[in-house]
Amino acid sequence: MSRKQFYLVREDMLTDAMQRTLEAKALLQSGKIRKINEAVHEVGLSRSAFYKYKDGIFPFHAMAKERIVTLSINLIDRSGTLSTLLSVVAATGTNILTINQTIPLQGRAHITLSVDTAPSEIDLHELLEKVEHVEAVEKVELVGSGS
Repeated sequence: MSRKQFYLVREDMLTDAMQRTLEAKALLQSGKIRKINEAVHEVGLSRSAFYKYKDGIFPFHAMAKERIVTLSINLIDRSGTLSTLLSVVAATGTNILTINQTIPLQGRAHITLSVDTAPSEIDLHELLEKVEHVEAVEKVELVGSGS
């Protein structure tokens, strides 16, 4: 059995049918429209195209919402900075799973933080923004996600 690969693709690179499938799924998920026929009609998409793409295309935030994400963070080494960072992350409602910190060199430490984003009420973009705004954080990168 071959393992399926996943790709992160910018929205403007998607076909029109894929973008309309996402719009139809959003309408259905919001509850504004309850039937697939109505949703595809609303966005100007055929039912066959919807069924072709519906199980294979998802907004990034929706995938990240059900996954464990790993962040790479460069942090200024000052007393209490890691505690402040962890408090900010915990306040978002995410579940902190692992923390790995290098020994600080030249006043900087590298943190690898894995969190479960499913319990959070904010999306991944907001989480990254909150982490970036911690005074001692110099750089944040999303390095991976998985279940």
